Amino acid sequence: MSQPPYSVEQVANLLGLHVKTVRTYVRDGRLKAVRIGKQYRIAREDLDAFTGHPVEPPAAETAGRRRHLDVSSIVQIDAIGPEEMNRLSTMLMALTAGGPHDDGRLRIETIYDEERARMKIIVLGGLDSSVELLTIINKLAKDRP
Repeated sequence: MSQPPYSVEQVANLLGLHVKTVRTYVRDGRLKAVRIGKQYRIAREDLDAFTGHPVEPPAAETAGRRRHLDVSSIVQIDAIGPEEMNRLSTMLMALTAGGPHDDGRLRIETIYDEERARMKIIVLGGLDSSVELLTIINKLAKDRP
């Protein structure tokens, strides 16, 4: 079964070009295409001939995209005093200040309710980094000074 023709947008994504650049190539005759209605369609063979080598077709509908998993978590710690909250907050901020992590940017925010002696830690980031941070929070919160 042959590959369905590419749209101009798909070719631009495959080649790392702007859509207007691909349209210009088509209009100038450098890239062979068929006009269907108001859109151009480019056969895989024509794209291969244009680039001089076979171009990998996109994998299903996820072409050009990389799967990324994100986590949003809220950790609530009850019965925590202001000093302990400051210590824990400082440690966590220092851990996440190191910049991008393996699976993207990791961000935390802390909120403290002094009246209820309650701390909330909001964790936003990639799955692996969040799991590591949540494990650290668990250890630090249990190891009271």
